Formats: sequence, structure tokens, C-alpha cells
Amino acid sequence: MSYGIKAYKSVGVKDDLAVADPHRVIQLLMQGALENMAKAKGSMERKDYAGKSAAVSKAMTIISALQGSLDMEAGGEISDNLWALYDFMVNHLMLASRSNSPSKVDEVMELMLSIKGAWDQIPVSEREKGYQMQVARQSQSASGF
Repeated sequence: MSYGIKAYKSVGVKDDLAVADPHRVIQLLMQGALENMAKAKGSMERKDYAGKSAAVSKAMTIISALQGSLDMEAGGEISDNLWALYDFMVNHLMLASRSNSPSKVDEVMELMLSIKGAWDQIPVSEREKGYQMQVARQSQSASGF
């Protein structure tokens, strides 16, 4: 039964990603990072070192993907600050894993929850403006301008 639930969740996430706009994709990535950090914390508390390693690794990979998705040119100071925060998170998770410290994972989770909370509050009109600007920049770079 557990396998069926996991398969259902996996298909649900894949379906959500298939139709998601860029804003929603970032929300899903942030949620995935938070879920993996929670799994890492639980694994640390159970002394499940293989589970901890897998969950921390997934969370770090997701955070690195978020960092890589930043538009440093258009984002200005906000992108610079997020880059630094994501870098801190990855490094802090590495330390948390090495020292088996659930409290360090909590610190990273709090940061991610703050960022996600702000991201979730972006008005739809601003999301659409940002998406249109991104499309325009991509078509300009594709046409060689």
C-alpha cells in the first residue's frame, strides 16, 4: 500500500510540473527541499545515516537548482541576496549532515520557509509581468540582439 501512495504522489507531482508555470515550479522546488530537510531531520533522530545522507543530498541538489535558476542580470540585488542565502543553506546542510545536527537543519528550514512565504505572496499580475519579461529577453537573445 505504501508503494501505491508513493507512486500516486510521484505521478501527482509530475502532472503538476507538466502544467506548471515558472512561478509554480519554484514553489514545488522549495516544497521539495523542505520535505527532504524534514526527512533528513527524522533520519538523524532515528540514526538512519543512509536515509539522512539521501535526504540531505536531495535537499542540497534542489537548493542548488533554485540557485541556478536565478536571473542574476534581471534580479539585481534580490538575486545576489538569494544566491548568498542558497549558498549558505547548502553549506549549512553539509555541516548539519557531518555533525548530525537536526537544529542546523531547522535553521535552513526556517530560511527556506521565509523565502517560500515571500514567494507565495507574489501577486499574479507581477508573476505574469516577470514571465513576459523573461520571454522577451529569451527571444531577444535567440534573435541575436
